[in-house]
Amino acid sequence: MTQRSPEGGGPSILALCLGWVRRWAAAPVLLALVALHPIAFAQTIRIADQGDALSMDPHSLDEALQLSLLGNVYEPLVGRNKDLSLAPALAKAWRQTAPTVWRFELRQGVRFHDGSAFTADDVVFSLERAQMAGSGMKSYVGSIKQVRKIDEYTVEIETAMPYPILPEVLTTVYMMSRPWCEAQGVLAPSDARSAGTSGRTLMRANGTGPFRLGERLPGVRTVFVRNAGYWAPIESNAAEVVFTPIARDADRLAALLSGRVDVMEPVPVEEIARVNANPGTRAVTGPELRTIFLGMDQQRSELLYSSVRGRNPFKDARVRRAFYQAIDIDGIRKDVMRGASNPAAWLVGPGVNGFQADAKRLPYDVAAAKRLMAEAGYAEGFEITLNCPDDRYVNDARICQAVTSNLSRIQVKVRLKLESRRSYFPRVLRRDTSFYLLGWAPSTYDAEDALGALVACPDGKGAGQYNLGGYCNPRVDALIRRIAVETDKARRDAMIREAFQIHAEDVGHLPLHQQQLAWGVSDKLRLVQLADNNMPFKWMSIQ
Repeated sequence: MTQRSPEGGGPSILALCLGWVRRWAAAPVLLALVALHPIAFAQTIRIADQGDALSMDPHSLDEALQLSLLGNVYEPLVGRNKDLSLAPALAKAWRQTAPTVWRFELRQGVRFHDGSAFTADDVVFSLERAQMAGSGMKSYVGSIKQVRKIDEYTVEIETAMPYPILPEVLTTVYMMSRPWCEAQGVLAPSDARSAGTSGRTLMRANGTGPFRLGERLPGVRTVFVRNAGYWAPIESNAAEVVFTPIARDADRLAALLSGRVDVMEPVPVEEIARVNANPGTRAVTGPELRTIFLGMDQQRSELLYSSVRGRNPFKDARVRRAFYQAIDIDGIRKDVMRGASNPAAWLVGPGVNGFQADAKRLPYDVAAAKRLMAEAGYAEGFEITLNCPDDRYVNDARICQAVTSNLSRIQVKVRLKLESRRSYFPRVLRRDTSFYLLGWAPSTYDAEDALGALVACPDGKGAGQYNLGGYCNPRVDALIRRIAVETDKARRDAMIREAFQIHAEDVGHLPLHQQQLAWGVSDKLRLVQLADNNMPFKWMSIQ
């Protein structure tokens, strides 16, 4: 079997082996691996995505693509199986020893990519680092009161209140080496709001995962190299994985169809049939846990980017409701998403624990929306800027264009500002926005994740960290606190329903839809598609 070159030719496996050996001649462990297994491991997997990670700092930003890429380099205490059930990772076992205390037994013999041993000191350091100012992961560790080292391979985590889903919450909080961070001068996370793509962790990484960072050219190419010293078997024959951001859909699709890449995402929904009809490729599709929604600045007394002076129209629930009812969600589903979306009533959808299928959207009703705008004193509408990424979600730019058109029917003139994720995320995380598009997939697969991160009133300690519009309701906050500690499923689900119902009555956000996954894959590639859109390289193989 031959591996296709980037230009579409067919060099032999031997030639690939020799080329790979020459490139990594400075890595004796990898050379030994190739010498032992010259055929099985001499494979390169090429991946294309519409965007790139902002940095290699695992605590910088809670964003799916960044965490997916870094999840191949760094690891959490608790991981996930292929069916998304919990699995031991850097912790081999865990148990609750008191209502607010969890004990984690760490895996011994694990080494970071620089050869240093993984110990309890690294866990204490990593969890404290994730709580620091500038961390994008504070919403996951905000409940932690203290992390204690019991011995070299045992830690205790004490939470401020009983927190039964702590293991689920920790699945995307990755462990870093304390000595390495000290040596690199990265004791604190790179703040995505201001630094974004700067700092030492832009180009460097040192985890315990099945792949290590080999080369990093931000926005151009990132190469991940198989970790020969990984602590567990790797279900992959990849020697390296080359990740390339290709922003334009047509270019990304052409790369797949010509064989220059082995997997790409997302496939434009209108091109799925073409991918399936092309010899040698297929579309792998499925539901995604992510909900796409619009947020509004409800906190400032005057919007930053609006024609309205001296007041904030989004403070009026009638305006928020009018925006909601002016959006033709079925039209977006049909014309923009080509049927590959599920209109959403809440900020969570099917597949997320606590979701309830009988949740209903507000009806699309332009006449009602106009009446609400008139009642609020905006019969003539106003101007507003909508911030939107054009390289993050499926058809994100086209969704925002559709919203712009819809809102014009109620005399709202939307100034659409499309930009790359590299500038978009730092902007909205600084709350330098009045109206924005965002997507959220709960990494815990639990509704409390979305409620705590998106709906809770921001407190600076993790609650409401991604509630970028500043929606606040004390009744909802009280329910979120109770949901976090409740162990009875029926009572917990009832509180989740109540919290989302209050949020819906307040029109705290404008939910749009759950998007569907569509990956373009070479027929020679075997992989696992997860509903959270993560791509674990350890489950990818060239056949």
